[in-house]
Amino acid sequence: MKVSISWLNDYTPIKMDAADLADALTMAGLEVESVSERYAYLNSVLVGRIDEIDPHPKAEKLKLCRVSAGDHRLSVVCGAPNVKRGMFAPLALPGTVFPDGSKLEKTAIRGQTSEGMLCSDAELGLGTDKSGIMVLDSSLKLGDRLPAALDLSDALLEFDLTPNRPDCLCVIGIAREIAAIQHTPLNYPDYSLDDSQSEISRLTSVKIEAPDHCPRYAARLVVNIKIEPSAFWLQDRLLSVGLRPINNIVDITNFVMMETGQPLHAFDFDRLAENRIVVRTADAGETFVTLDQKERPLSPEMLMICDGQKPVAIGGVMGGLNSEIESDTTRVLIESAYFEPSSIRRTSKQLALSTDASYRFERGVDPNGTVAALNRSAKLMVEICGGKLISGLIDEHPKPQKSKQLVLSTRHTNRLLGTKLNRNDIGDLLKSIEFSVEAQPGDNDKDQLVVQPPFFRVDITRPEDLMEEVARRFGYNNIPTTYPLMPADARSPAKEIDLRNRIKNLMVGFGFTEAITYSFIDNLACNRLRLKTDDERRMLVNILNPLTEDQAVMRTSILPGLLDTVRYNSAQQIRRLKLFEIGKIFIHKNPDNLPQEIEMLVGLWTGARHEPSWHTTEILCDFYDIKGVAEELLRALKLDKLKFTRLPDESCNYTRPGCSAQILVDKSPLGIVGEIHPEVLKNFDVKQTAYIFEINFNRLVPLISGKTSVKPIPKFPAVFRDITIYVKKSIETQDIFEKIQNLNEELVESLQLLDVFKGDPIPADKKSISIRVTYRSPNKTLEDEDVHDLHKSITDRLVKAFDASLPA
Repeated sequence: MKVSISWLNDYTPIKMDAADLADALTMAGLEVESVSERYAYLNSVLVGRIDEIDPHPKAEKLKLCRVSAGDHRLSVVCGAPNVKRGMFAPLALPGTVFPDGSKLEKTAIRGQTSEGMLCSDAELGLGTDKSGIMVLDSSLKLGDRLPAALDLSDALLEFDLTPNRPDCLCVIGIAREIAAIQHTPLNYPDYSLDDSQSEISRLTSVKIEAPDHCPRYAARLVVNIKIEPSAFWLQDRLLSVGLRPINNIVDITNFVMMETGQPLHAFDFDRLAENRIVVRTADAGETFVTLDQKERPLSPEMLMICDGQKPVAIGGVMGGLNSEIESDTTRVLIESAYFEPSSIRRTSKQLALSTDASYRFERGVDPNGTVAALNRSAKLMVEICGGKLISGLIDEHPKPQKSKQLVLSTRHTNRLLGTKLNRNDIGDLLKSIEFSVEAQPGDNDKDQLVVQPPFFRVDITRPEDLMEEVARRFGYNNIPTTYPLMPADARSPAKEIDLRNRIKNLMVGFGFTEAITYSFIDNLACNRLRLKTDDERRMLVNILNPLTEDQAVMRTSILPGLLDTVRYNSAQQIRRLKLFEIGKIFIHKNPDNLPQEIEMLVGLWTGARHEPSWHTTEILCDFYDIKGVAEELLRALKLDKLKFTRLPDESCNYTRPGCSAQILVDKSPLGIVGEIHPEVLKNFDVKQTAYIFEINFNRLVPLISGKTSVKPIPKFPAVFRDITIYVKKSIETQDIFEKIQNLNEELVESLQLLDVFKGDPIPADKKSISIRVTYRSPNKTLEDEDVHDLHKSITDRLVKAFDASLPA
């Protein structure tokens, strides 16, 4: 919706500048999308003076003019008959864009260079005279921009209105809001007509056969019309809001629509069969040719405006080619109606045809404004077109609109808005936008108001709507900011939430990226994961209406989603991925009950160990990288009695036997870590080795202690001793570590695995393990003799416990 300040001034005096007005209207709920200057296109048109005139050597009707405009002195080829030496005229420079959209360029006309253009009123959009160039007052300063020289300034406001405010789809609607903001009077046009006699009923009639679609239809008749271009002021008003002038009759209907918000239609009365109107719905299979010369198929629920024999318009949408105003039209029947919004909306959508009229009708026009708009257009046609008004009015109104009365509580309004307005204040705010307000009879508390919204406010249906109007009119900026009363004490977040956030932070610190995959997977995913037939993860929850075939069941493992992510990224040439996800899996053990929801943490690493760099060669990640991540994660969570032990081959479903480990905490299983089985990778079309760890988050939560223990930084240096023993290949290093820790030697501070070696000269059934033991005393600096006997004792006990031997 566009409207110019000059047009608004016709209805209420505008006291604010355009920027302040735009801000005030936006704060009142009418968003002003942009403010522009209507005459900005004339900034490249200067006041010029014709200094010399010579005949064009190749064209009798053209002249060569030398034009001065301040610092500019240009050669212009001109064909205007009124051009003469010393004349002041508008000089358009190259680059000027005229109202018709054409752009002026420096050019050659019949072999002579023209560096500009001397313009007429019509070419500049300042009048209708095309007969010659525009003559300017010689007192103007040469070289001044034309808008400044002629004091041409008119701001154009463009609104982005919400669908619930159809009352502001017109100039008077916007002016009404401005008048309320400025506390200025609103001046309506004169809608009155003398209807003491009624001749129209002898010449035409209106019959409404579809009152549910058309509750009201009014008409007037104007004769002795002369069709011609509109006066400039009328054309200018339409051009200012983006409408194209057509002829005086059509322009008047468009002008009144933009002024009042009531769409109108003018029929050539002599082209209406039987000179009457019938309002009905379309017949099945009926077609109709609209004004845009397109034949449109109709459906039985579409409203049609017909004459005595045929349709002549699609009600509320567009007129027909068979009744349009033509150059020889002399008698005009003016239509002003109220159509049911939902009916027009359906018709417009089905026909894919949206017009200025349908845009307003489908949002709701003022049902009581039909006659006022009709009278306004009839008076203008008499004044502008030289017509004669046939006395009388046809106003068929089979379903009158009932007025609405709403009771508004002052106390409730203040409570919801956070204001301290009294009943009179609220009443005055509503009256400023033409609401009828009275005190509720018998209300001794002076709390309630009886409010009757005007008919043009179709959006007001309940007390809360009135409260919104009060807030708008009072000013949102004037409502004090308040905060809800909240108790000062707060509780700690749930342990699960805190742990989940800690894990995410740690995993991001390890260089991993959180993934969020679908909770739905393919029902073949269990087969692709090589799950055994008796595995509980084959107890699936089927989706009744799956989005796609590969999302047909609820997931019983997070791994399929991560492998799909790896496959997708590999296809995009992203081969190094470190992903993790915390999410639920769903095990449906009992068909009669809801599935068991288990929260899992899964991490996946594939590709290179480090980001590519000039100073390192690419090394692929391996089992110990992913094991190290899982180990450091659990250590950072202060988990005690943590153990990684070999996962039996028969338990390796989707991990590779020999490269898989079970995570135990105090001998209870917590998860697994390992290389993904090559067959599983093939099933998911992943073409590179990948490693995972999987932890049962539900089992992890109770193992995390909320307590933090500390100890002082050691004061004395440590002593390091190494142990190398040969043990059977089946013995795990973790077992050796546990044996040393279970000795509970006070001086043993920590253990570190230095090396594991197999091959000559070590026997074939054995391996060499080297362990570094760190000794430290909290009370003194250890000497060699303090450690020697203890270290030998530990070594001897390891040899005995694991049937080990020492290197020769």
